Amino acid sequence: MRFGFLLLLLPLFLAACRTTPVVLDTAQPFHDALAARTNTLNIVKGSDTERAAVQRVKDFFALMTEDSVRQQTRLVYAPEAYLNDTLKSLNGSAVIEDYFLATVRNAESVMVRFEDVAESGGNYYFRWVMDTRLKKLREGQTIRTIGITMVRFDAQGRVVLHQDFWDSAAGVFEHVPGVGTAIRGIKAKF
Repeated sequence: MRFGFLLLLLPLFLAACRTTPVVLDTAQPFHDALAARTNTLNIVKGSDTERAAVQRVKDFFALMTEDSVRQQTRLVYAPEAYLNDTLKSLNGSAVIEDYFLATVRNAESVMVRFEDVAESGGNYYFRWVMDTRLKKLREGQTIRTIGITMVRFDAQGRVVLHQDFWDSAAGVFEHVPGVGTAIRGIKAKF
């Protein structure tokens, strides 16, 4: 009986003795998408295509509705686009369109105000403030969050990579009954 108990503890002991730390790399999908889209950096800096591409992104997110999502997503995003908004990772403009449609259907409004756009090495960084009114969370209240979106464009000025950097806990999860209380409690301890 004791021998069986010791056999159960053996994997835990061996894991504790491991010299190589285990790393949970949640950034790997982003790095894979980035590497896969390195050769797509064909937009010419300072060109009309570049200016139009930046403006399309700004216009698309300024006020999202079902109609605007249906009409604009495939003009803004390339067919093979990758998007990660910290809530989900998506591939393909059709999947991205479906995701944005679901988002606006669950919201009273989604509005983004861009405060700054910068370019470095073919990457474009959009600094923004987002005001969201969700139908089932904080009903009637606006949730304001800030973030940065990194974008890469193809030669036609369509987004091939979209990576958001924002606090999704403050933007969504803190407003979910029960979950929000737990998150706020954890934050208070740090």
